[in-house]
Amino acid sequence: MATLYIVATPIGNLDDFSPRAVEVLKSVSYIACEDTRSSGILLKEYGIDTPTFSFHQHNEHQKVDYLVQLLDANQPVALISDAGMPGISDPGFLAVREAYQYGHKVTVIPGPDAATTAVVASGLPCDRYVYEGFLPHKKGRQKRLKQLSAEERTIIFYESPYRVIKLLEELNEHFDPGQWAAVCRELTKKFEEVVRGSLSELLTEFESRDELKGEFVIVVAPKGYDE
Repeated sequence: MATLYIVATPIGNLDDFSPRAVEVLKSVSYIACEDTRSSGILLKEYGIDTPTFSFHQHNEHQKVDYLVQLLDANQPVALISDAGMPGISDPGFLAVREAYQYGHKVTVIPGPDAATTAVVASGLPCDRYVYEGFLPHKKGRQKRLKQLSAEERTIIFYESPYRVIKLLEELNEHFDPGQWAAVCRELTKKFEEVVRGSLSELLTEFESRDELKGEFVIVVAPKGYDE
């Protein structure tokens, strides 16, 4: 029985990488990376020269067999994504499931992730929240938004800079435009920004900007919440 390590990596600031994570990545036989080039920057920063192979959303169904073969050969493997916790909007679930099914051990090395960072930074209720991640681009999107409009927990969405205006427009359409929310951008990085206000105010604010950059997390307060 070998161990599959699920290792969280910094979501922006490389100083957030834990000593335990570095130790594990140096000790395993292989590191499965969402993108070996992106991960290479982090690994070089910490002097980690463990062999790597790619493991991303387009090849994970093929590469998971290789990953299990390594574990079967008693070679521990670590899985990392480009940023944050593997399995949260990134490959990871399939590897964990297969490792368990073949009798191996799974150990998670915790660390930063954008969802919990954003919900705490938002100043909105975080005792009960639901992680929605990226909404489907087409099929089922409007139906899902309508369902979420009745949610009594704080909701966390991920979105790209190219679609964040569209998401804010849809939230104003399906939710109460006066509902409290926060747009979090570039978390832990140099240009980190958390903008709070009503959904209508946030739409106006980001529509007025000439350019939108960075990764976005939109946090929407529970229905009926008022400050």
